[in-house]
Amino acid sequence: MKQFLSKNPARLAVLTAFFVNGAIFATWVSRIPAIQAKLNLSEGALGIILLGISAGVLVALSLAGGLIARFGSPRVIITGTAIMCVLLPILALISHPVLLWVTLFVFGGGMSAMDVAMNEQAVWVERKAKRPLMSSFHAAYSIGGLAGALIGAGMASIPTISPFIHFLLSALAFGTALLVAYPHLVPADVVPEEDSAVFRLPERALWLLGFIAFCSAIGEGAMADWSAVYLTQVLETTAAYAALGYAAFSLTMTVGRLFGDAITTAWKPVTIVRAGGVLATAGLLAAVLTHTPAIVLIGFAAIGIGLANIIPLAFSAAGKFPGIPAGTAIAGVATIGYAGFLAGPPVIGLVAEQTNLRIALTFVLILIATLIFTARAIDGKGAKG
Repeated sequence: MKQFLSKNPARLAVLTAFFVNGAIFATWVSRIPAIQAKLNLSEGALGIILLGISAGVLVALSLAGGLIARFGSPRVIITGTAIMCVLLPILALISHPVLLWVTLFVFGGGMSAMDVAMNEQAVWVERKAKRPLMSSFHAAYSIGGLAGALIGAGMASIPTISPFIHFLLSALAFGTALLVAYPHLVPADVVPEEDSAVFRLPERALWLLGFIAFCSAIGEGAMADWSAVYLTQVLETTAAYAALGYAAFSLTMTVGRLFGDAITTAWKPVTIVRAGGVLATAGLLAAVLTHTPAIVLIGFAAIGIGLANIIPLAFSAAGKFPGIPAGTAIAGVATIGYAGFLAGPPVIGLVAEQTNLRIALTFVLILIATLIFTARAIDGKGAKG
């Protein structure tokens, strides 16, 4: 371990950033049913409120490239972490839906700015190593998500621990981890300079790459925002069991990403995306057709492993796109891709309120299935290597 720390401090710091980002987000996700019950929200109302975090993500993505160029990705990472850690406990205290929406908007903005910045750091470390590493960084995000989900399941099973105490302890722990890693991030003056315009729309050359990320992101967003609700509201499981839905998804996504760099070396990106689309489609189909909670967990697990390496491949390709700075290209692809997080919560919630959650998730299934046919865009002419 000491040898790893001494030879790879930047890589370890970036891995920590990915872990913290995933863990804080999963901490929030694991207690969504409790927040829904506290505010007595319908599925449609919950969908609109969850739009807050998605809107914050999308707005911040359009600004992230310029902010990174002006202030450097390390500062953007630490600022994003601070925003998430400060607001996380506050989310558990809010008693008005409108105020919750606004707070989630800012929370999502901090999360997405940190996301783009840590992905730029990952591209730099990958370039220096001269071998695929992006999946391992996203595996750290998934491990963080798994840790946050499992801790959330444990906390939810203890009646004496409120969401506020849970969120406060998590914010302190994960925030401290990032503070320790921060000095070892790649210095801003080492990363190539970028266009310093703060606001930028995605370049047209990145649109197809962004669409692949969009389909994967809407699947991930559906699991994050609705897996626990699906298990509690549709299958009537306990809150602790429902938290395992996102945990199952996170576990298999983590495993897929841990082996992702090796898979990327052995298989073409097109093959990985197409096979992942097939597996994720089959998993979600099984989940919406069954009435058995255990089968739903298996379906969520299949979605996790199917989508595991799609966004890492899209970001890695964006980071190598000729003529566009890495941070700007990643922000562009992320802006299109994470629009899935923006569109998913309200659409799923509103459709579920008019029909039911099974039918709503079927729309997500159709989008994921398009990955089978659009996979070739991951090998677009723009990306090198």
